[in-house]
Amino acid sequence: MNFRKRQEDFERSYLSPYATLSSKSRGRKIPEEKCSVRTDFQRDRDRILHSKAFRRLKHKTQVFIAPEGDHYRTRLTHTLEVAQIARTISRALRLNEDLTEAIALGHDLGHTPFGHTGEQVLNELISNGFRHEEQSLRVVDVLEQGKGLNLTWEVRDGIKNHTTRGNPATLEGQVVKLSDWIAYINHDIDDAQRAGILKPNDLPKELIVILGQKHGQRIDTMIKDVIATSFGQPFVRMSDEIYDATRKMREFMFENVYVGSAAKTQEEKAKTMLKLLFEYYIRHPEAMPSEFIKIAEEENVERAVVDYIAGMTDGFALKKFRDIFLPLSWPLEI
Repeated sequence: MNFRKRQEDFERSYLSPYATLSSKSRGRKIPEEKCSVRTDFQRDRDRILHSKAFRRLKHKTQVFIAPEGDHYRTRLTHTLEVAQIARTISRALRLNEDLTEAIALGHDLGHTPFGHTGEQVLNELISNGFRHEEQSLRVVDVLEQGKGLNLTWEVRDGIKNHTTRGNPATLEGQVVKLSDWIAYINHDIDDAQRAGILKPNDLPKELIVILGQKHGQRIDTMIKDVIATSFGQPFVRMSDEIYDATRKMREFMFENVYVGSAAKTQEEKAKTMLKLLFEYYIRHPEAMPSEFIKIAEEENVERAVVDYIAGMTDGFALKKFRDIFLPLSWPLEI
């Protein structure tokens, strides 16, 4: 029995007319033989999940650089929260949950060490600027396994367009874009309260009345609003009231957490470290692993250095900095 075809038949009979059918995918850059068990979007999800870039997310900062505690979010836990929220919304709207999950799991693969701090540094240093969504696409197209993952067009589109700058072509991509917003605003509030940067009563009262006092209440409000507003429609969005409240909560977080708070005390150190690493590898590309030396030769040195640094975890970047710039102890012979 061909289980893939049975799943494709189910999608055609059950999913919304606005859903993206796996059997109607625009395909891959390099054609491949179909799997007899998994749809194309399920294969993409699995390729992302088993990639080295995905595993590295567990050691990359979300907001808090080098926090002392086991319960702060990392880039990996953020990704999993986005995937959970996105799957809930997609399931309720009868969209393609496999496509949604694949986009969600891959959307931050190109994020730098030390969160958006690293992204800002690379954006300032390179001639064409740096955007993590574009780097995420480069990871799945080029860098992973030395040849890319050869994902479908729909997953690649969703990854590239998941930020506020993007405009996803599929409703599943639109779901991930909103879910990313819902996840990081709420879990960053949770982490900031855990760190003592925010107290429960610090959140604007007029927004709490609309969205909810507790972490779970706010997420529940936002998810249900997206579903109610978007069900049976050719778009995915929040109602005007919830969108406005969510946007104002995001602005509150920028003013009180993301910029100038105790959460950012290590930011300047991280910036200096990444700048020095960038300058060092620009001068010494031969010090990078062979796959990046190859990129330097085939494309250019700057591109190779960006790929190398963007792929580093926080701990690996710290180790390379210590190895290159800090003096090592040595035994004294008597």
